Amino acid sequence: MTAPAPHAPCIRTVDQLIESVRSGGHGLDPAQERITLAFTTAQAVRHEGRSHCYRNEVLSLRLAAAVGSCAVEPGALPAAALDDCVGTTVAELLGHPLLPVRIAALDAYLMHARPHTPEHGARPYTVPAGSSLQRSQARAGAVVDLLPTARRPRSVLVIGVVNSLLEQLRARGVRYVPCDLKGGATEWGEPVRTDALAELERCDAILASGMTLGNGTFQPLLDHAATTGKPLVMFAQTGSAVLPRFLGAGVSAVSAEPYPFFWLDGGPGVIHRYGGAR
Repeated sequence: MTAPAPHAPCIRTVDQLIESVRSGGHGLDPAQERITLAFTTAQAVRHEGRSHCYRNEVLSLRLAAAVGSCAVEPGALPAAALDDCVGTTVAELLGHPLLPVRIAALDAYLMHARPHTPEHGARPYTVPAGSSLQRSQARAGAVVDLLPTARRPRSVLVIGVVNSLLEQLRARGVRYVPCDLKGGATEWGEPVRTDALAELERCDAILASGMTLGNGTFQPLLDHAATTGKPLVMFAQTGSAVLPRFLGAGVSAVSAEPYPFFWLDGGPGVIHRYGGAR
């Protein structure tokens, strides 16, 4: 059975993608694929020379050689969720009541069925070894490079504030509107908006975290980009194998970063880029 193209135009929502997986549209029967390992990764970081500290927590599920991931708010994931996942089929987890579990299961399945390889449209990019800040800055440069260059955006809506990304935009003279559900301020004292949808009309490009998949805010961004033609670039640790499926359906480029993430060690690592600057 031949699997559809990774940016199949009939897939316009995450629910449609889940149904496509359930019906065998990606070549593997999710009812026969079982999660063997479930784990969480928690992180607190304050880069050298930076004044802000932040925390991350990620749910990851192992399927064969693949690992799928979804970020969650620190402390929000019930401990029983790990037990729910282990030994359970992907098909069952795609109906789990917790959205992060559904996303992590979908990501694991797609990582297994369509790994990040050139045959599937991925372009590997090496993030060099270095300190946590150096590696963050290197990744940020690779992500911002995916924004259009021929018609450089006048203003970019950044959803999921990462100061290294903002630093890259500042260095390139690109205005931005920082937005994050946590609010607060950027490293440069700029107020962080909390309502991304209210800011969409102010910007002509969107740079968004894959965390929007896990908190249910991705679909309005996808719909807006598909309707307006604005570039939508996703930087994805959450759903790194999910978001490339929306290329051509609103998403213009993806920086896909499967587990293990750049912040876990100081050695070189690889991210995978899809689509990109034109």
